[in-house]
Amino acid sequence: MTLPVLECVTRSARHTTFYLACGPEAGTPIIFVHGWPELSISWRHQLPVFGGLGFRAIAPDMRGYGRSSVYGRHADYCQQEIVADMIELLDSLGAEKAIWVGHDWGAPVVWSMAQQHPDRCHAVATLCVPYIPDGFAPETIIPLADRTIYPETSHPAAQWDYMLFYRENFAAACAGFEADVRATVKLLFRAGSAEGQKQPAGTAFTRANGGWFGPGGQAPDVPRDTSVLTLEDENRYVEGLTRNGFFGPDSWYVNGVANMAYATRAPHAHLQMPALFIHAAHDHVCATVDTRLPEPMRAHCVDLTEATVASGHWMAQEKPAEVNAALTRWLAARLPDLWLKT
Repeated sequence: MTLPVLECVTRSARHTTFYLACGPEAGTPIIFVHGWPELSISWRHQLPVFGGLGFRAIAPDMRGYGRSSVYGRHADYCQQEIVADMIELLDSLGAEKAIWVGHDWGAPVVWSMAQQHPDRCHAVATLCVPYIPDGFAPETIIPLADRTIYPETSHPAAQWDYMLFYRENFAAACAGFEADVRATVKLLFRAGSAEGQKQPAGTAFTRANGGWFGPGGQAPDVPRDTSVLTLEDENRYVEGLTRNGFFGPDSWYVNGVANMAYATRAPHAHLQMPALFIHAAHDHVCATVDTRLPEPMRAHCVDLTEATVASGHWMAQEKPAEVNAALTRWLAARLPDLWLKT
C-alpha cells in the first residue's frame, strides 16, 4: 500500500516553508531539495518509496517557489539565506540531523549544508551537480569546462554561458520564461538521450541568441514529454510558476559572488560524512561523465560513492526507479543504522 503524502507548513519570523512529508514521524529525516524551476512535487516518485522504507521523507518548496515565501530582492536568494531556511525546517521537525538529497540548484544547497553545518548532516547525496568547494558559480565551474567541446575562442563561458545571461539580461530572461509558462514547462521537462553527446549544449549559445528562446522571445509550444510529466504534473508546475513568476527562481543564478564568499567562510571544505553523487549520463549541460567537473568533489569528499543513471537532467522524474535504487543501495551500505527499526 502506498503511504499518503501530506502537505505541511512551517513558519518562523523570517520565512515560511511549505513541504510534502511521507513516512513515520519517528524515522530519520531524508530531505529532498529541488532545483530550478521545480517544486516539491519533483520528488513525487521518491517520497512514498523512502517513507515506506521507514524514513521521514520531506520535500520542501524552496524559497521563491510554490507555497514557500517569495522575496523581491536578488540578494534574498543567496545560499546563506537558503541554508538558513533548511536549518529552520530541520528544527521544526525536531531533528538534529538529516540525510540531505539535492538536484540541480538543490545540490549546491545540500553541499553548503555539509560545508557549513556538518553537525546537522548524517550524509549528503546529489544528482547532476557535484560538490564545488569554492561555491557553485560561473567563476568556479567555467575553468573546468571541456575545451575540446567548447574552445575558449568561440565559447569562453562553455555550456555555462546561460548563467551569464541572467546576470546581464535578468529582466529579459524572466520575461522569456513567463511569456508562456506552460510552453516553458513542456519544453524544459524532457527526457535525455545520448544524441548531442560531445557536442556543444544549447546553453552555450544563450547570449549569442539573445536569450533562451532566440528571436521569438518565448518557448515554442511542443508536446508534453509523457515519459517525464503527466498532465497533472504539468498543471502543478504551471500553476506554481505562473503564480510566483520567475524572479525568485532566476535570482538563484545571480548570487555567485555572495555564494563564493559564503563558501570561503565554511569551516569544513573537506567533507567527512558519507556522500553520494549520481551522474546523469545524458545531461549535456551538467556533464560529469568523463569531464573535469567532478574533480573538486573527488578531492574534497573523504567518503564518496558514485553511481550513473542513463538519464537526462531531470533524472528523479525520468528514471525514478534507477535513482531510488542508487539511493537505497547507498543508504543500506553506508548508513544501515539510520533505518527505522520496527
